[in-house]
Amino acid sequence: MNDWPDENRNDRYGRGSAGSQPESARVMRQVRRGQPGPGPSAPPYGGVPQQPTYVDGQGYGDQYDNSGYNSGHVYGTPNGGGPQGPGGPGGGRGPRRAPNWGRRIKWTAITLVTLLVVVSVSTYFWADSKLNRDVDLSKVIDRPEAGEGTNYLIVGSDSRAGMTEEEKKELHTGSAEGKRTDSMMILHTGDNGSTLVSLPRDSNVEIPTFVGSESGKTYQGTGREVKLNAAYAEDGPELLVRTVEFNTGLHIDHYVEIGFAGFADIVDSVGGVEIEIPKGGMKDTKSGADFEAGKQTLNGEQALAFVRTRYALAGSDLDRTKNQQKFLSALANQVATPGTVLNPFKLYPTMGAGLDSLIVDKDMGLFDLADMFWAMKSVSGGDGTSMNMPISGSTGGNLVWDKAKVKTLVDELKNDEKVTVTGD
Repeated sequence: MNDWPDENRNDRYGRGSAGSQPESARVMRQVRRGQPGPGPSAPPYGGVPQQPTYVDGQGYGDQYDNSGYNSGHVYGTPNGGGPQGPGGPGGGRGPRRAPNWGRRIKWTAITLVTLLVVVSVSTYFWADSKLNRDVDLSKVIDRPEAGEGTNYLIVGSDSRAGMTEEEKKELHTGSAEGKRTDSMMILHTGDNGSTLVSLPRDSNVEIPTFVGSESGKTYQGTGREVKLNAAYAEDGPELLVRTVEFNTGLHIDHYVEIGFAGFADIVDSVGGVEIEIPKGGMKDTKSGADFEAGKQTLNGEQALAFVRTRYALAGSDLDRTKNQQKFLSALANQVATPGTVLNPFKLYPTMGAGLDSLIVDKDMGLFDLADMFWAMKSVSGGDGTSMNMPISGSTGGNLVWDKAKVKTLVDELKNDEKVTVTGD
């Protein structure tokens, strides 16, 4: 009995080969699914599904070529290179996309702004921490009512704190104990320009009732008249502010003091300050000044000698205050420049030297200090006014203020009006 199906049953199924060699199509590694013949597309019920027929070895037919799998392709670049992306020859990477410059500029700008903010904030807190806020103006009693604008009392003291004997000798400061005021100025800032008023240290003033800055004890005024710098020597900055306010009627908003060494350090940190020495030159063995007439750049030691010179000037203390005004304005003009502010190699040494040596009141901030420097710069630039306190005469070697002019001056400053009063 023959169990094999009838060969005539279906031309495509069950056909074998009796030959000694396999059919040619069976030696190939790939197969192609046969194309449907003219007969029915599906096998009869219960029949065997149509099997793939072997073809020429070039890969699967229509149904499998789409995937590319086992089609004889070798993935990768020619000669064993890395993978090639779509879009290029042989499936390689296409042309590089043009850089997005708008995006790059945006992120660069954001990075720079962030860096600037971080540096600025860090600098602010560093500088703010260096201010010596040692003066408490809340201890000053019976204060005049505050007016328009801001009034700074700027004091140059002969403090030798922290100086070595060699430095004292080099700067011609002497070795006196304690400290006194070498210069005093009121700087007013407001909407009508800045006004710098020097208060001669030999000014004749009355010491009013005050509360001791250390003891807290009240000392009643007796009408005692002294030189202005004696108030500082007696009880420090608080009594000096109290005395200035009592004798002028002007409210002092902030107090700023600098000593000998600090002043010289600031000048050196900016590379010296150019100043014009008056005709005839200047020579003073006590201050160490020895300058020829004309423009020259003074270093810290020379600058200190210049502002302290008194005996080489015919007008004594009044002429000295004019020189102090001129030099401080020139110093402020040089500090408040883009060349210093925008150059960290100058800005940080200058700030370090200045802030370390300044003594200010407890309410003084960096913005107040910046306002003071810009106001002094405007004075030297011609947008402000500089003057001495008006003098009417002298008594016992002390300079007497012109009361009428002083009252007018103080009223104008209180109301932040253009100053019309002139001083010697």
